Amino acid sequence: MFMNFWYPVVRAVDLGATPQKARILAHDFVVFRDEQGKPAVLSDTCIHRGASLSGGRCKDDGTVQCPYHGWRYDREGVCTRIPSIGMKTPPPPRARVDAYPVAERYGIVFAFLGDLPEAERPPIMPIPEHGADEWRSTLVTFDVDYHYERSMENGLDPAHNEYVHTTHGYQGEREDSYLMMELRPAQNNPWGDGFMASFDAPGLKHPVMRLFRKGAGKMEAGSGAYGPNQIWTYINFTAKTSMHQYLFEAPIDEHRTRVFLLNQRNVAFFKTSKMGLLGGWLKRRINLWLDKKVDERNKLTLSQDIKVMNEVQPALTPRSRSKELMMPADKVILQYRDKLAEFEARGWRLDMTALRAAKAKGDAIFAIPCPARRATHAWVLDEVPRVAASATASPAQAVGGS
Repeated sequence: MFMNFWYPVVRAVDLGATPQKARILAHDFVVFRDEQGKPAVLSDTCIHRGASLSGGRCKDDGTVQCPYHGWRYDREGVCTRIPSIGMKTPPPPRARVDAYPVAERYGIVFAFLGDLPEAERPPIMPIPEHGADEWRSTLVTFDVDYHYERSMENGLDPAHNEYVHTTHGYQGEREDSYLMMELRPAQNNPWGDGFMASFDAPGLKHPVMRLFRKGAGKMEAGSGAYGPNQIWTYINFTAKTSMHQYLFEAPIDEHRTRVFLLNQRNVAFFKTSKMGLLGGWLKRRINLWLDKKVDERNKLTLSQDIKVMNEVQPALTPRSRSKELMMPADKVILQYRDKLAEFEARGWRLDMTALRAAKAKGDAIFAIPCPARRATHAWVLDEVPRVAASATASPAQAVGGS
């Protein structure tokens, strides 16, 4: 798992006046809205006696109050009040917890979990269709019981579709439809690589999906990574009808992942710009019904992936590539692992072996370092152990144990 990237924390609509706990990168965070409604994300551990801040409450002054002794922390992680020393006595300089940069985008609250200054941070994956009148979006979240790298690589795997997803091809019975020798590079960026491919597909039987494409014929689809935990998938049913999906993954720990799926479609809805007063209510109801049906279809497809992925062994990506027999269709998966090697070489990979050992002892708690740690060393919690940075890293270093 890697620090210094943006991670989805919670759907914006689900975050209200009550603080919530989010577990990401095997660490706990508290997320809340301040008095102006702006989201904030802090390390969840009160540095007084280790209580969980997410079990407290939000106060009118924009702080979150610890449920154990009433210490208050603002959105910058600075403790503003310690009741036991009196309201007029300022807290000591070390009375602070890590606070992380936050962005509310695409209906998701993101946190940058790392210490890089703003100019050096990898960006959140861009979604040019979002908010455009020609596209309609839906957002769903779900948890899976497997490692996020396995999840990401499944999304980058074009050769599984015909066997896992019955509507995506001919289950490998037609060689001309299944060959995956030509993957065209697409949407490559400094943080990941992608591909597009053409293939034959049968007609779609689902009545809503038939709005995208009725009969059998050629389709184009592809995927690409954006950092270690963000992935795009384009499904072009015809030259004019498409579904673009963006997945933002939050590794809960080494064996669980929370996925935020933002689905964009350019058909199967009424355009908002054409909604007049007459019939507007009915059109909105139909849009919501279509949203539900599209989400149900996506959940069915995801359930097919989950069924297979739950049984993949080993649970973590093998340390050596010689333990998997890769084919040309796996090119982008290998490119993804190469990128992870680059991130590790920068010193961004968490040392999960050291973290597990400390957890087993039970007498230490760590924090993902935030940008403020570069300005002062006045902190109570130690930074999470990391794999040492190196000048170079081989591709084999990009797998397993992250």
